[in-house]
Amino acid sequence: MTIFDNPDEYYMQQALREAKAAFDEDEIPVGAVIVSGDRIIARAHNNTQRLHDVTAHAEMLAFTAATNYLDAKYLTDCTLYVTLEPCVMCAGAAGWTQIGRIVYGAADPKRGFERLGRTMLHPKTVVESGLLQEECETILKNFFQLHRK
Repeated sequence: MTIFDNPDEYYMQQALREAKAAFDEDEIPVGAVIVSGDRIIARAHNNTQRLHDVTAHAEMLAFTAATNYLDAKYLTDCTLYVTLEPCVMCAGAAGWTQIGRIVYGAADPKRGFERLGRTMLHPKTVVESGLLQEECETILKNFFQLHRK
């Protein structure tokens, strides 16, 4: 698949590549990319185990990388692609960045921000869910099956 076939799917595939890297590092397999225009400006995956930091979620690391890349604190013209629905912490950070759009794959009914509503996001942030949902769910299910035996 090229970026021209379906840009959203292409970028979510890139987020899935990050999730696979997390899986290979024995981290919960969540990956994120941030896009500005037609360019990926940040890539990240969960690093909570390696960094011994419960805040080192893929989204948080991607926000830091993207704001550093842009040398700005707001991401109003950017899109976050993430394989799992952001948690409340990450959604709150997304609100502070004023990110323009969030696209996520798998829902997280236990810890995802949607269960509390979208009030923590910037009012102009557009949210889309379910992109490559099956692939995003599968990598998570496989990880937890390995770790819950």
